[in-house]
Amino acid sequence: MGKLNLKPLADRVVIEPAPAEQKTASGIIIPDTAKEKPQKGTVVAVGPGIDDKPLTVKEGDVVLYGKYAGTEFTIDGVNYLIMRESDVIAII
Repeated sequence: MGKLNLKPLADRVVIEPAPAEQKTASGIIIPDTAKEKPQKGTVVAVGPGIDDKPLTVKEGDVVLYGKYAGTEFTIDGVNYLIMRESDVIAII
């Protein structure tokens, strides 16, 4: 996780999703077509917040988010998600 040259606006956060599971707990390898989209990731950038209300999450936090939350984009070959802080369910 390098330094991301991107500053989200308002109450948005940028998350680098955790990699999808490669195999099950019992050792069965999961093919690419059956891999679940991860719902956990690391916050790499945060916006300033809205109306003097700073964000709760900060850079480096590992968070859980909704399955269909955020917008995916790629910078320098790395996939990221940008979403509102309200789409973040919990900090781990």
